[in-house]
Amino acid sequence: MILHPGILSLILGSAIVLAMVAYGGWIGLQILRRWDFDSSSEGQLDLERKTSLVSTLAAYALGFQAVSTLLYLYTVDDIHSLFVGAMCATGSLNAAPGGWAVLAVKSLALLLSLIWIAYNRFDQRAGDYPIVRAKYTALLGLAPLVAADLALQIRYFTALEPEVITSCCGALFSEGGTGVASELAGLPVKPMLWLFYATVAAFLAAALVCLVGRSPGSRFALAAVSLVLLVVVLASIVSFLSLYIYELPTHHCPFDMLQRQYRFIGYPIYLTLLAAVYFGLLPGLFQPLRRVPSLSGLIAAAEPRWLTWALVSVLAFVAIASWPVLFGSLTMVGY
Repeated sequence: MILHPGILSLILGSAIVLAMVAYGGWIGLQILRRWDFDSSSEGQLDLERKTSLVSTLAAYALGFQAVSTLLYLYTVDDIHSLFVGAMCATGSLNAAPGGWAVLAVKSLALLLSLIWIAYNRFDQRAGDYPIVRAKYTALLGLAPLVAADLALQIRYFTALEPEVITSCCGALFSEGGTGVASELAGLPVKPMLWLFYATVAAFLAAALVCLVGRSPGSRFALAAVSLVLLVVVLASIVSFLSLYIYELPTHHCPFDMLQRQYRFIGYPIYLTLLAAVYFGLLPGLFQPLRRVPSLSGLIAAAEPRWLTWALVSVLAFVAIASWPVLFGSLTMVGY
């Protein structure tokens, strides 16, 4: 099982990422102790050369860490046919302990890695490395998460056995069952539909207010709405969007939509959602750094692009997700 190309790529890639992040953390410790940008000593010049190289390596490493979430989803979906009772990625994730934990850790690492890459880009462009200490402190904080990701993957993939009979998505995401997945599947369709579109409208309104105004509060409000959007959409996918995609009133799985028979529609849905949330978070996350003179102009120039991408991404997401709701053959009467 572990010789599957996707599994080998995930484990090898995560090991390389961990090694690069660990090296970056080691350099980060030296920077936290000895960094002095006003100094022209040989030690400071050596640190500046190292931080330029290490920051670039860490950015590429964390970029792979972000992409590995999609590779993980693709891999666990691809191997589901090897297990009795599995119909999609849900069956693979249930086939051995740790599958869901890997997905949770990778999802968290995905968002944090993308945010770190954004901070690193601005720190390098500023010229005076204004947030170099904060950047490497954050990298040190990411190292245990990357290590946990690798350890959990090894535990999960080495425990997989083709002879295991696993449970499918119909058992996990079923109304009337126990657990969070069943509770989400049991959420009423019409109230969730209204909540879904209301949250999207709130996100659009907050992004437009940020685009035409300069209020710091609006940036923080957009960041908060972005997190709410993520939670509401994930709940809505299980509650009602999946029903329209599969055209079955009892099929609530959030993973089957990644398969060929559904035209891989899950990938653009999740990617556009991620893009909308990510670009919606950035203005609020970078708002405190606008007080830094060397970053203020860079952030002001980048904000309109972030907000435009947030608007484009959420509109693309709504268009893709709403198509089966508006034009599909399933009619949810009585829900």
